[in-house]
Amino acid sequence: MRILLLGGTTEASQMAKTLAAQGLDAVFSYAGRTANPVAQPLPTRVGGFGGVDGLATYLRAENITHVIDATHPFAAGMSRNAHAACARANVSLIRLERPAWAPVDGDTWTLLPEIEEIPAALPDTPSRIFLAIGKQQIGLFAAKPQHHYLLRLVDQPEAGLPLPDTAIVIARGPFDVAGDVALMRAHRITHVVAKNSGGQGARAKLEAARFLGLPVLMAQRPVLPDGDLANTVEGVLKWLPHEADRGV
Repeated sequence: MRILLLGGTTEASQMAKTLAAQGLDAVFSYAGRTANPVAQPLPTRVGGFGGVDGLATYLRAENITHVIDATHPFAAGMSRNAHAACARANVSLIRLERPAWAPVDGDTWTLLPEIEEIPAALPDTPSRIFLAIGKQQIGLFAAKPQHHYLLRLVDQPEAGLPLPDTAIVIARGPFDVAGDVALMRAHRITHVVAKNSGGQGARAKLEAARFLGLPVLMAQRPVLPDGDLANTVEGVLKWLPHEADRGV
């Protein structure tokens, strides 16, 4: 058994630690979008595979027998490529996916099918937006340049941003509610924009928004191909062959 772990999430790091502790033959793969990714206890590769064809070639060349897709819930392109490549190379695939968030009493959420629909849903009146979506799709919000945008990013942007009025906080989660309440108060935030990533590491902003009575515009997850799914590291271990049972 040889495992390819597609990473980039907290759950992927947890999975890597467990595979390493079990002494299993595994490779950790980062997409390479973060300048200083978290070090992993497994042999690590950084960068893309070259689409479905490139990934299928890699799987065969490296004798991969099992793929664990623990990428971000919004990394739909990678997940779709993994599904197609594993089918082509006859490799077993499971997705390690943290459960989505759901609103509770006191939340004021507007759910949008795609992140691309959120800019139009923002008010026309100048507002102060906590844009908690990472860096890949910031440009969408150039359509509403009248707003002030607070961006929390893992890395300092390498180039100028397409938004004329921004404040940038460089930080890596997990975050806590008290810190996010203080952050939103300091920047006088009126709206929170988020993707439904799920998990605990970034949930604090939603609890802070609830505490402050702020509306949240939430992009729902993309639809991914059907297949084996686990919500926990333990669930993935149960899916793997019995070689993974040692010491569990």
